[in-house]
Parts: sequence; C-alpha cells; structure tokens
Amino acid sequence: MRFILTAFLSLLALSCIFAPYITKKSPYEQDISRILSPPSSEHPFGTDQLGRDLFSRVLHGGRITFLISTLSAILSLFLGAAVGILSGYKGGLADIIIMRILDGIYSFPDLLIIIILTVLLGRKPIGIVLSLSLTTWVVVARIVRGEVIRLKSLDMIESGIALGAGPFRIIFLYIIPNLKNVLITLFIMRIPGAILSESVLSFLGLGLSPPSASWGILVNEGWSLLFFAPHLVIFPSLFIFVTVFSLYLLGKNL
Repeated sequence: MRFILTAFLSLLALSCIFAPYITKKSPYEQDISRILSPPSSEHPFGTDQLGRDLFSRVLHGGRITFLISTLSAILSLFLGAAVGILSGYKGGLADIIIMRILDGIYSFPDLLIIIILTVLLGRKPIGIVLSLSLTTWVVVARIVRGEVIRLKSLDMIESGIALGAGPFRIIFLYIIPNLKNVLITLFIMRIPGAILSESVLSFLGLGLSPPSASWGILVNEGWSLLFFAPHLVIFPSLFIFVTVFSLYLLGKNL
C-alpha cells in the first residue's frame, strides 16, 4: 500500500511539475469560440468561461498548490520541532511557559488566524506560505514535545547525560535521529492540511491574487457556474480530494 500511494503521489506531483511539457494548451490562452465547452478529445477537462483549457489550468494550478503546501509544511515542521524539542528537553518552568503559550495559540480557530495573517502578509505565494506555517506549527510542537519527553527517559540518553554530554550533543546525536520517523509522518500529514487550508482561502476569495491559479482558485472560479458547467468544479475538486485522501492514507500507513 505504501509503495502504491508513494508512486501515485509522485506521478501526480511530476505531472504538475512538468505540466508545460504534458499539456498542449497554455493555461492562459483564451478561445472565445470554445467558452464553457464540455470535456472532449481536444479539451479533456473542457474549457472555462474564457475559453481556457481546464486540463492545462488544473495541472499548472497543481504546481502552485503543491509548492505552497510543501513549503508551509517544511516551515511549520522546523518551527514546531524546534519549539517542541526545546520545551521537552528543558522541562521545568521553561516547559510550563512554552506549553501555556501553545495552549493560548491553539485556542484560536486556525482559519481565523490564517485569514488575519493573509490580510497582513498579503496574497502573494510567500504570504500564503507564512500564514499557513504560522498556524500549523503548534500541533507539531506538542507532538514532538511528547516524543522528546519519552526519549529522555531512555537509558542511552540518561547515560549520555551522566557521562557529561552537553545538550547540543544529546539533541543532535540522540534525540533528533530517534525523531526521524515522527518528523517524516508529521511532514506528510501537514501537506494535506495545507492543501485544504489554501483551497478554503482561495474559495473564500482570500487566496492568491489573479492570474495565479491554484486548485482552490479554480473551484472558486467555477462555483458560480456549477449548474451550467459542472466540469469547472468537478475536476479541480477531484484533484484536491484524491491528493488529500492519498496523503492521509500514506501518513497513517507510515
């Protein structure tokens, strides 16, 4: 199962990355004679309200969606892991203060914080990445902290401390290597969350600014024409669902 999911997700990601070489149409090329055309041999996913090829727009939009979700997952992982390791290893008053701060941040709805940060940081890709990263690292920090506390009780780490090994040596040689599987799983599980959050932002009209086209933006653009041209919503929504579902299955399998 793990191999099948990995192969499928790799194929999907590569299809989006090499979209310019796979699709024959430009995602921005307009054809007024083909407005809202249904799926056909020439346009596998049909066309949108400006006559643009939807298949090309979905694949090119996937590049933006994967880029934003992956970068936000990496940033939230580094930030959350750093805070979690510090809190779990130091313990005592430092751990109490850090955890109370995390509890305070965790009490606010993620979507509300993301919307506020997006307004403050702007609707460019870097702004969206930072907005998603600064809201999802809390969960990573809490999980990593728990793992670090468990690892601290192991004989090898207690022996290292007894032999005079410093904190940096203990963390980088003993704790982080033993967190590898947890961090990989957390990274994979952060990506679908970021995809959904970006899609919700775009659907609400708070995502990337035009002419950028992520999967969420494509759903937003086609929603008003759902009953006249359902393919505008079905195909990008299907890509979101399949990608998120596959990543969650892979994360659980790991």
